[in-house]
Amino acid sequence: MNQYLFQQLINGLALGSLYALVAIGFSMIYGIVRLINFAHGDLVMIGAFSTLGMVLYGVPWPLILIFVLMIGALAGMTIQTLVFRPIIGAPQVTGFIATLAVSIVIQNTALMILSGQPRNFLFPAAMRQRVSLGGVSASMTDLVIIGLTMALIALLFVVVYRTRLGRAMRATAENLMAARLMGIAVNRTILAAFAIGSALAAVAGLLWGGKFGQIDPLLGFAPGLKAFIACVIGGVGSIGGAMLGGYILGLAEVLFVGLLPQEYAGYRDVFVFSLLILILLVKPSGLFVRHVEERA
Repeated sequence: MNQYLFQQLINGLALGSLYALVAIGFSMIYGIVRLINFAHGDLVMIGAFSTLGMVLYGVPWPLILIFVLMIGALAGMTIQTLVFRPIIGAPQVTGFIATLAVSIVIQNTALMILSGQPRNFLFPAAMRQRVSLGGVSASMTDLVIIGLTMALIALLFVVVYRTRLGRAMRATAENLMAARLMGIAVNRTILAAFAIGSALAAVAGLLWGGKFGQIDPLLGFAPGLKAFIACVIGGVGSIGGAMLGGYILGLAEVLFVGLLPQEYAGYRDVFVFSLLILILLVKPSGLFVRHVEERA
């Protein structure tokens, strides 16, 4: 494999990792409360600026990762408790409007506090070096993004499929009323889903800033939208589907730009939405979901 193609694959996997981290949160929340949380992308921004603040105060990077996970989880739990818990059971359109309102509030609050001026965001010099892998090389930043995402997703699968909390989450996603009748603390389970999904989105913000080198208060819109598309491609409500959808979208975006003539590079979003429409026409429930049933 030549260096150029290898670099495009690494770029695609790194971008797909970022989409996957955000898309999983979308999918977890929808799977349990049937709510598309349009404020989810703004947690990416919160994670990025939290990281920048801690870097300025000289906090070591391993601690920054832990703190960002905690800040993301806390932000998600706060949003769920103040906004979404009171409207559980309301029509879906109410949830859509509420999430849009929360997103606008977060973005405008950030603009008032931080101003719209973009900020430089750099990983340590050691993470910006290139690593030789046989006859090819890759950016350490991209390798860290891919490796950390894989580790977090593996940990998430352990939680979901090997712990009591995970069983409660799957039971609540299957049938909320039945789960409540079986004695599952549904509100606590929903809160945990928001916390985990939001923590992953905040880490995506940390990694997004490191990869692209600049952040601003409206940072969350693009990754939020792309992650939602990835979620739809893989199948809304499926954690595995959201993850694979993120990687498909990331690879497709990068390879579209990298392998086609330069004059088509500006049309990457056209390609993304065309791919979404095509998949919805062929498989409306997503590539990795066999069927969709309305929950009782």
